[in-house]
Amino acid sequence: MINKKDLLEECLSIIDSKIDVTQKAIDQAQQSANNETKSSAGDKYETGRAMSQNERDMNAKHLSELLGMKKTLIGIDSETKSDSIELGAIVFANSMTYFISTSLGKVIIGNTTVFAISAISPIAQAMLGKKEGESFDWQGKSFEIQKVA
Repeated sequence: MINKKDLLEECLSIIDSKIDVTQKAIDQAQQSANNETKSSAGDKYETGRAMSQNERDMNAKHLSELLGMKKTLIGIDSETKSDSIELGAIVFANSMTYFISTSLGKVIIGNTTVFAISAISPIAQAMLGKKEGESFDWQGKSFEIQKVA
């Protein structure tokens, strides 16, 4: 059985790692823009600076998304048990395990693969509100919910 607290901690660790990488990319792009020097090639300086600024902006947007994902994870109570599928639920269905949280994809806990999915993803939308023993359809296939934790 998967421990929700351990799963949540692993997801937070993954997010923190992604935040760190993205922050370093922002810092590097900013440093690159700051280090551009005027050259005799005319617009080369402006082009290089603009490219660095665009990269910094793109990474800043990604960082904002990651911080939102972290906020969602922090808001999940690992002690809460639910009878129906909602944010924070671990769902066991057709030999697949889903964590309704944020879209991180595959997360490995011990020997178990869990798919961390956003509550607004289409598959989560098909599951939300369902209970153990009920089923849902996804991409033409029927899934039976064996357990909700």
